[in-house]
Amino acid sequence: MSPYPIRQFTCRSDNFGVLLHDPQSGSTLSIDAPEEAPILAALEREGWRLTHILTTHHHGDHVAANEALKERFGAQVVGPEAERARIPGLDRGVRGGDRFAVGSLRIEVIDTPGHTAGHVSYFVPAAGALFAADTLFSLGCGRLFEGDAATMWESVKRLRVLPDETMLFCGHEYTATNARFALDVDPGNLLLQERVKEVEALRVRGEATLPVALGREKRTNPFLRADDPELQGALGMAGEDPVAVFAALRERRNGY
Repeated sequence: MSPYPIRQFTCRSDNFGVLLHDPQSGSTLSIDAPEEAPILAALEREGWRLTHILTTHHHGDHVAANEALKERFGAQVVGPEAERARIPGLDRGVRGGDRFAVGSLRIEVIDTPGHTAGHVSYFVPAAGALFAADTLFSLGCGRLFEGDAATMWESVKRLRVLPDETMLFCGHEYTATNARFALDVDPGNLLLQERVKEVEALRVRGEATLPVALGREKRTNPFLRADDPELQGALGMAGEDPVAVFAALRERRNGY
């Protein structure tokens, strides 16, 4: 178990709020800030004080509470330099390849554009956690609002190389719909069938489907497997360019 407590909770209608705490320094990080009240409630439950907000991208449902939380706690807002002008309260701009420390936590910034042009993800090795927001979902990926399939394919490949035991945290609870889509395009995948049953059971109980081990996603998420011959065969695209396969998957998912 990670020595760094992580708390996940619902914000807005289907966003996730996430707090990461460093007991050694007392630092607490919010991954994005979708809504103030649930974040305040989570901090109150744990007895933590917010010190940092790690922003992944500029969309309003990820930055809505930045300024209110910054004013309340004096928290430092960190986010992609490429989207500085569109992120409220941004104090520190970061780029892919940057590494920085918050207390005893070492945080790695990964460029993951595609959903937005400057989207970043945060990997925290000591906590065994990847915060991918709207780049990578369980059994899915984000819509290509400001990028194309080639850009997003490179982004998810950067995440795919992380250790299998890494726990994936995402920006939204989209897994049930993603699971139905994934099973439609990859019906013979036994590991995917198991994951779909698990997801359905979790949702019936009103429980979150995340986090999930990245290793499971590597074997079940079609958007991480555009270069997998088995998936390509299931799609009738054997031997085709993975970018074309990824684009076809995303187009089909858009209309699902």
